[in-house]
Amino acid sequence: MHPLRLAGLFLVLFGTSAAIAADPPAPAGSVRLVFTGDIMLDMFPGAVLAQGVDPFVPYADVFREADCVVGNLECVVTNGGKQFIKPFTFKVHPRVIPTLDHWFDAFTIANNHTGDFGDEGLLDELSLFTGRVPLFGAGRDLNEARKPYLIEKNGVRIALLGYNEFIPKEFAAGENDPGVAWSHDEHVLADIKAAREILKADVVIPFMHWGWEYEPDPSDRQKQFARAMIDAGASAVIGAHAHVTQGADVYNDRPIVYSLGNFVFDGFEEPEANLGWVLRMTVDRQGVARWDTIVHDINFLGTPTPNWNSPGPSGRRGSGSIETAVPKPPARRASP
Repeated sequence: MHPLRLAGLFLVLFGTSAAIAADPPAPAGSVRLVFTGDIMLDMFPGAVLAQGVDPFVPYADVFREADCVVGNLECVVTNGGKQFIKPFTFKVHPRVIPTLDHWFDAFTIANNHTGDFGDEGLLDELSLFTGRVPLFGAGRDLNEARKPYLIEKNGVRIALLGYNEFIPKEFAAGENDPGVAWSHDEHVLADIKAAREILKADVVIPFMHWGWEYEPDPSDRQKQFARAMIDAGASAVIGAHAHVTQGADVYNDRPIVYSLGNFVFDGFEEPEANLGWVLRMTVDRQGVARWDTIVHDINFLGTPTPNWNSPGPSGRRGSGSIETAVPKPPARRASP
């Protein structure tokens, strides 16, 4: 199990339950977060895992350096469910859960594959992950789907929210029906404000599943709504879904990373879809202090490898602009 989840400080606000975790010390008054793009463990990645090969190992040092690692899990982990009729559906055997539990501290499942195997598949997934890696952005009903994943560490309270706005709309949660948190503007903005005002979060980060696939630039909708979320109180906005990176921006000294692209995902012929970013972010009670992106290359098996010589966008509080820099790799550590 990932050391972050061993002993004491993480809250998951699903109903009244609380999950506890602890980790090695971080700099006083700050928390180190890592976010990955799309993770799909069907097809080749699933076959690789079934053979005992871990596709996350190339990022082991980056993950171990972090206080919390968050990914976008774009497949349904279940043995059951009825397949939804759509061009691509992704289903993964629950044997992958121990590996995910080892590396990750939370997943957003607000995406356009969460309903691939119907309500039964989603409910099974939620049950299978209970007591393991927390899931946010979907739930047994709309109220649960909209609840944030709360982190409390080093005196900093962080709220992570997940939303999907890409078809099929049938995957949206209802008042009494399971599904994903749909990106209704009024819901998203209200949830951000509630995280600030009611939950007293110092840092609020919506993780959005949005935009058009293979488009290298964000749409006007993404740009406008990202700024609206920051105006409502978001400390940063992070996106996924496009299968390519879509650039970054700074608004009111707060970062927007429109799409991280793919992380563990295979089946793409386009070179730009086989390149992605991992986002590293240090936050404190004032918000995002600094952030950078690690560029990686993805091989035909869907496994990412960091390219430490390739520059990615980065920034720091007070700069008000994007920098392009070669990120510093973490110190090498022995494998557990």
